[in-house]
Amino acid sequence: MSVTLNSPISWKNAAPDDVKMLDNLQPNIVKPHVREFLTLLFLQFNQPVGAKNFLKTLSTSMMKSAKQHLKEIEAFKAKPAKPGTPYIGLGLTKAGYNILGITKTPADGLFDKGMQKSSLNDPAVITWDPYFQHPIHAVLLVGDMLNDKKAAALDKVMSLIKKSKGVTIVGAQDGAGLHNDNKEGIEHFGYVDGRSQPLFLQEDIDAEENGTDGTANWDPGFPLKQVIVPDPAAPDPKVHFGSYFVYRKLEQNVRLFKAQEQKLADRLFGKDEEIAGALVVGRFEDGTPVTMQFEDGVESPVPNNFNYFSDKSGAKCPFSGHIRKTNPRGSGGFEDHAGERTHLMARRGQTYGVRTDNPNDGKIANKPEKYVGLLFMAFNSDIGNQFEFTQKNWANNPGFPAVPPGFPAPGVDPVIGQTPNDAARTKMEAATQWGNPKSLKKVATVPRAVTMKGGEYFFMPSLAFLRSL
Repeated sequence: MSVTLNSPISWKNAAPDDVKMLDNLQPNIVKPHVREFLTLLFLQFNQPVGAKNFLKTLSTSMMKSAKQHLKEIEAFKAKPAKPGTPYIGLGLTKAGYNILGITKTPADGLFDKGMQKSSLNDPAVITWDPYFQHPIHAVLLVGDMLNDKKAAALDKVMSLIKKSKGVTIVGAQDGAGLHNDNKEGIEHFGYVDGRSQPLFLQEDIDAEENGTDGTANWDPGFPLKQVIVPDPAAPDPKVHFGSYFVYRKLEQNVRLFKAQEQKLADRLFGKDEEIAGALVVGRFEDGTPVTMQFEDGVESPVPNNFNYFSDKSGAKCPFSGHIRKTNPRGSGGFEDHAGERTHLMARRGQTYGVRTDNPNDGKIANKPEKYVGLLFMAFNSDIGNQFEFTQKNWANNPGFPAVPPGFPAPGVDPVIGQTPNDAARTKMEAATQWGNPKSLKKVATVPRAVTMKGGEYFFMPSLAFLRSL
């Protein structure tokens, strides 16, 4: 027997080795751990023995497994008055492994280098948040749906750190959910966020297939090997697994983005239209994919059963649309569909920052210009083939996706695309009449309104490794 890696798994009917894997895997990897309130603590180790003792105590007394998390979800479905326990996750950098004296480290070369040395067109490191400018050895995530429960768990973690010898907090970041009037999670530009996630559990795939959305045009199921890898330092790497964790703090200039949305509407339609922003993102603010219809107003859940094969000219969703650039759904033109799917990752982002305005009031002048944004977090089995490929070869690449002869290059992703300068962000092409290629019009696109403020590559090891220290 061995862990099932080439397909999704059923956690309720798991094979013995799959059970062992789930019993030692951290939560939030194969299934999101929903939380409204989150605090990330960035740590340095200055004494290996004390740091090891801290990690062992934390993992044995406060951290739960993926299997326990899934059981808590089932219990909550049966009895909503019975909420689960807080989420506590732990990731190590290569420098962290070195300080601990662990020689059997995860093999990804980009994990070894760290994010500072990656060629992603990121801003200069000196502009990052101060604690990202120096070595970080670990990240701790503490979250819950209720703020008081998160705060209580955080107090316990802080107390454990205070008692430990050899662990120092060098930075902290709070995150909190942001919602529209329908109580759906949104990011700061106002768009429903976190949709179109890869599903690794058969139970989740069945639920999506049985829903009204269906899966005829998009298969949400992905093999487990796309999100987990053997933990080389664990007692038994055949059944003890972890995942590479990518963290990036992305500050959003909301006022600039919303003002440019309005200018784009004037250029395309001669008036203020919500469709202009939808063309930039690829979805309306409520999540309706623009490739499906030219107006918002869909029922929850947000549709995910779509592709771009009926939109070969980009007259529905522009080639530059954010969700088309970061998940071409088989239409990218440089790889077959199966190859494209290998680049997708499990995203677990959360908004940060305090808003003094109503995000849903439709105004522009009162919108924040800084100090709010997205904590981008994602789990990968291969940083280079997933996160970095998506950022460099898709989002940052003005020539992706491939377009028909005679069409202009799409340009960089208008939301997260990064170039050495903004010259590649000048134009976009969109239709003024939905689905009509003759109405395509080239106009100035929105300027860059997202700034990367720091980040790092971590490995979320197995609980078996942490408890064996």
